[in-house]
Amino acid sequence: MESAGAPFPRDKAFQVLTQTLLRFTLIGEDWILYLLIALSFLSVAVMLERLAYFGMRGLSGVDALAQALREGDVVGVQGRLAGTRGMEGEVLRAAISAAPRGPEAVQEVIAGGIVRQRMHYERFLAFLGTLGNNAPFIGLLGTVLGIIRAFQDLAMAGPGQAAQGPQTVMAGISQALVATAIGLFVALPAVVAYNSFQRWLKTIVARTNTLGHALVAHLRGPGATGVPHAVAPARSAGA
Repeated sequence: MESAGAPFPRDKAFQVLTQTLLRFTLIGEDWILYLLIALSFLSVAVMLERLAYFGMRGLSGVDALAQALREGDVVGVQGRLAGTRGMEGEVLRAAISAAPRGPEAVQEVIAGGIVRQRMHYERFLAFLGTLGNNAPFIGLLGTVLGIIRAFQDLAMAGPGQAAQGPQTVMAGISQALVATAIGLFVALPAVVAYNSFQRWLKTIVARTNTLGHALVAHLRGPGATGVPHAVAPARSAGA
């Protein structure tokens, strides 16, 4: 049984934890700088990959295609969509295939296709958004660690180095502030890229909805049979 004056085991554990955290803080901001540099290269790689993905899947002449759909020229639209990639082409091809089942089925196909395609377009965008929001805090952490190390160096300075104490602290603080600057430098391009890609994706979704609405409008138009002639089933001879 422990004596009344002996420390509890949890007090010893707390002291060990405190010393461990202190040693961690005295490492300084160098590893934070390396981390931010690595994240910046990764961020640039993601931007270039998404830029290539978005750029190779564009569809031109959306207004002309929508007008052709409203006029019932499904054959011409199908020819324009042949071999195209991207949300507009994929969703509209599926919608035309579902046209024999009626406009309600077409609307469901369009909605489901947009949701499915969005997952491909939004790939890696969460990384850019997270990096843009948190890189400044990572840099701030590096600054705090650098300041702690600078004051620790001042506290450990010998009597002969006391006169140089203020210069040592100021030099350490100035070096630590570099981490905050790099954090902002990493965050700003990531935020701009994230917002730009999100805006680009909204435009693509709007263009896809425009084409889908044009097809539905044709199917529901006056005198429409609900089945475009390009995908209409064969009729019997006695019909």
